[in-house]
This record gives sequence, C-alpha cells and structure tokens, in this order.
Amino acid sequence: MATQLHHHVPPAPPALSEAEWATARWEDDGGNLADVRPHAQRSHWLRIAAALSARLPELTGREDILVTCEDGTRSGAPAAFYPALAQLEIDTALFAPLHPATIRPARPGDEDRYPAAWGAFVHEAAHATHSRWRTPPPLRGTALDEAGQILEESRAERAHLCRRPGDRRYLRAATRALILTDFAGTAPTDRWRAALAAGLVLARRDTGILDPDETRLLESTLTGVLGADLLHTLAGIWTAAHATGDEDGRAMMRHARAWCQALGADSTGTPPRPDPAGGGSGELAEAVGRVVAQVQVNEAVQRAAEARITAARAARAQDKADRAAQARRAAKTAEKVFGSDGRPFTPGGAGKGRGRSPVTGTRPPEAGERAAAGRLARALRAAAYRERVTTHVSSAVPPGRLDMRQALARDAQRAAGATPTATPWSRTVHRPVPTPPLRIGVAVDVSGSMRAAAAPLASAAWILARAAALTDPDSRTATVAYHRSVTAITAPGRVPRQVTQFGTQGGGHCLAEAIDALSAGLCLVRPGAGRLLVIASDGRYTGEEAACAARRVVDLRREGCAVLWLAFAPGPRALPGSTVVELDDPARAVTAIAKAAASALAGALAERS
Repeated sequence: MATQLHHHVPPAPPALSEAEWATARWEDDGGNLADVRPHAQRSHWLRIAAALSARLPELTGREDILVTCEDGTRSGAPAAFYPALAQLEIDTALFAPLHPATIRPARPGDEDRYPAAWGAFVHEAAHATHSRWRTPPPLRGTALDEAGQILEESRAERAHLCRRPGDRRYLRAATRALILTDFAGTAPTDRWRAALAAGLVLARRDTGILDPDETRLLESTLTGVLGADLLHTLAGIWTAAHATGDEDGRAMMRHARAWCQALGADSTGTPPRPDPAGGGSGELAEAVGRVVAQVQVNEAVQRAAEARITAARAARAQDKADRAAQARRAAKTAEKVFGSDGRPFTPGGAGKGRGRSPVTGTRPPEAGERAAAGRLARALRAAAYRERVTTHVSSAVPPGRLDMRQALARDAQRAAGATPTATPWSRTVHRPVPTPPLRIGVAVDVSGSMRAAAAPLASAAWILARAAALTDPDSRTATVAYHRSVTAITAPGRVPRQVTQFGTQGGGHCLAEAIDALSAGLCLVRPGAGRLLVIASDGRYTGEEAACAARRVVDLRREGCAVLWLAFAPGPRALPGSTVVELDDPARAVTAIAKAAASALAGALAERS
C-alpha cells in the first residue's frame, strides 16, 4: 500500500572506484564473475527482483505480484505496493552497502544479511495480503485518508505476524532503520505529528514488534505533548483497528474519523502540517533516538543469546556426531577383538607390529572355582530380587471378591435404565518385578608389574562368566587382556568350559581400545541393565594413553555405567571417574567385583522404578 507516510529513504551507497570495480568478485557454483562493471548492475537487480518475486508467495500466498528493484520508487517511499497493478517496488538503496552481485534472495537465510530491506519487503507483503480496503476516491488526500493509513500500517503487520511470527525480527529492523530514523530528524512537533508518532511507533509496541522498555521514554514524551487522556483515546482507536477485518473498510473509516475527531482535525480537509516556526522538535527527536538506542541494545542482546544457543546446538550436534563415530570405531574394535579366535588385536595395524598373545593355555576349572561361581550367582540373584508388585483390580465380572455395595449400585443402575458402571468384583494380582540383566566387562593389564594378579584374574574371569550364566540367561560378561595389543580372554555370551590362563608382558597400554571392545561388545552405554566396567591395573601409563582412556571412562560414567578400578599395589594411578579398590591379595578380586556388580544391579533397578 503506497502512502505518504514513508519519507525515510536511506542515502544511496557511495560510488565504487575503478579499482573497487576491478576487484569485485562473485563466486557461484564453482565459477567466478571476474569483472562487474556499472552497466552490469541492472542485470543483478533484475535477478534480485525475480528472486524476490519467487519468494513472495511464501509471505503472501499470492503468485500474481511482480517485484521490481529500482533506484527509488514511484511513490518516493523506500518500498511500496500498488494493488491495482499487483506490483511491489523496493528501492535498491535499502540493500546498501551490499554489492548487488552478492545479494541472493533465492537462498533462504540470505535475508539475514539485509534485515531492514527484507523487513520493508515483508511490510509491503503484509499490505498485499491484508490491506484489502480502500479509501473512497473523494476522501483521498484528506486527513481522514492519512489517519486511515496510519492505523493500517500496524494493523496489516499485526495480521501478518499472526501468520508468520518469525518475521518479527525483520519488521523490527525496518521500523528501526526507516520509521524511527525518519522521526529522529522530525520537524517541529504538533499534536498531529505526535499522534503520527504514536500511531506508527506505540501501535507497533502493542502488536509485539517493539518491546515496552524500548518505547517507555517516547510514550512519556508523547504524553507531555498530547496529554494522558488523548493518548489513551488514540491507543483505544488503534487497538480497535487491530481487531478489524482485512476487508472492513467502513470500520477502518470509522476508526480514522474517530482519530481526526480526537485530535480536533477536519477529516475532509488536508492533513494538518507542522508550523516551521513552532517548537518542540528536539524533545521528540531525543525520545525517538532513545528508542533507536534501546532497540539496538535489545537486538545486540538477542543476537548474543542466539549466538550462544547456536553455539550450544552446534556443540551438541558435534558431540552427537563424535559419539556416533566413536561408537562405530568401538564396534569395529569389538569385532576384531572378539571375532579373531583369540588372536591379539593391535591398534594401528601392521605399522605397529602384531602383538604377542598373553594367553599361555587353558585348564579345567577347579572345585573351588565352581563353588565360587555358584555363590556369586546366588549373591547376584539376591541383589536383584524384589518383592512382587501387588495390584488391586476391580471388574464387573468374576473372578474376585464380591462387594455388595457395588453390586447393589449396579442393580440400581440397571433398574434406572442407565449403563452400569459399578464394579462389584475385586481381586488382588501379584506380579513379579522384572530382573535386569547384568553386563560386566573386565580389562586386565598384562604389563610386567601385574604378574602377581594374572592367575587370580584368570580365575575371576571364568567365575564371572559362569555366575552370569547361572544368574540370568540375558546377562553377559567379557574379559580382555591388554598391553600393546588387546586379546579376548572370555567373549560376550559365551560360557567358557576351561579357564583361560594368561601371563604378563611389557610394552605399552592400549586401555582405550580395550574399553571400546568391552563397551561395544557388551552394550555398556545402553540403559536397562546392571552395567559395570572393571579395570585391573597399576595405572602406569603415558600421558596420551591415560588421556584417551580417561575420555572413555567419562563417557561411560555419563551413560550410567559404573567403573571399578582394582589396584594390587599402594598408590595406584587410577583414571578420574573410577571407584578405586586396593586389594592386598589378588585372590579377593572376584569378591570386590561381586560387590560392585550387586551395586550396579541395584542402580539398574532404581532406574526402572
């Protein structure tokens, strides 16, 4: 809707020098536009106009409007919509200081680079969609016409925001750059001019485009010019206009007439013009300047908040991608460790050489080990046991105990012709609590300093695997030995018949890869089970080895998996996040693991409840 309310055309950008023209570049789809001369600007603005025409249907739902971008518009406003011609004009100066070769409205999101220009575009799109009434021809150019256009500005934007609330930021940018800038250099203030500021600025506050804290000083200034009662009356008029339908021209004319009457203006005459000799311009300009400053502050705060949100979202996405990549690597490691028939897996491949397996042979389990497996299985079952859940169920039919009160109520409902709702039968149902399975992974350091613990831990690995199978068929355990390579001692889901014996070797610690194999092989990151990772080591690692393993431990703890560190010598260098248990006798390792496993089961039951 072209009106005389828009006198806020930004200054044209300065002319580019010949050197600047020579260095202008545009990169698009792999090609470079090496030389953009002044005569080529028109082709860029034609392209921009065509792209805006293609984007306009998403704002208006109309496909019959043609957008043009020229140096200035026919109305003199920075942007204008001509309903009779179905044309929308935008002044190219709105896009300053961007070079037209860099403007790509066809790309969603490019509008964030020129929010004021896009805000003017959105404003005219709002008129194209919602301004469906016209001032009668005999009244055009009168005070009534101008008052109607004042009210229509915020009414159309409010209707647009009801459909597209996300466009608020662009309408704010256009209001700050165009309307507020115009008033900041306003002519001497009279009642009509003050009412114009109220209708264009305070009304936009009531539509939600501007915030109350941004317009507080302006409202105070306008109250001093107009008086509290008159400003309240004008606010009531624009509030009523906001609730008016798009095609209700008669109601809008009534609101415009009430506007003129409130200000004592002749509605059929020309709009009042300020007296150049009058005063009061500085106060209004200062108040509007404060509005502009506050809007800029609020927008800066909003941009900072959005930047933090965007950064946090990007960090979460990156973390999710990193965890997914880590899960894929862990799955490959588990496949190589547990699918290699006992052959050691050396991280880094042949470049580091193939490690020698620490496995020295197998032996039948001893009677004490069988008994220990049985005791551990009973202890785990006791730790997982919970009383059955008791539920009282009421029903309309047997079985159950008959409640005579409910039976009489049911007979009365039938006699009254109503649908019977009483439930005279009740019974108690006892349901067992599902027992969560157990997932225990054991990583044994087989460096030279762990020689005394090798035999007890080999026995503990068999006892754990046997006890888990006796406790719950869904429970799984696995044990790996690691130094420079990772070797499977017991595999997930397999109950070994023999005790696998292993010795100790020196040369490196690939604990991170050992944790990956156990985590992926036993699903230690998946809730719903009692999950426990046991690390038997003295912790004498290099800085890089410790850092890689520590990240795995932190990830497991974050996912709810308990981590137990078994140390067989004083002063262990355990990784952060693990629970350290120092054992004087390596034979007590299975007892410490059993206690930790019981705690893991209790934690899994707490999660389910």
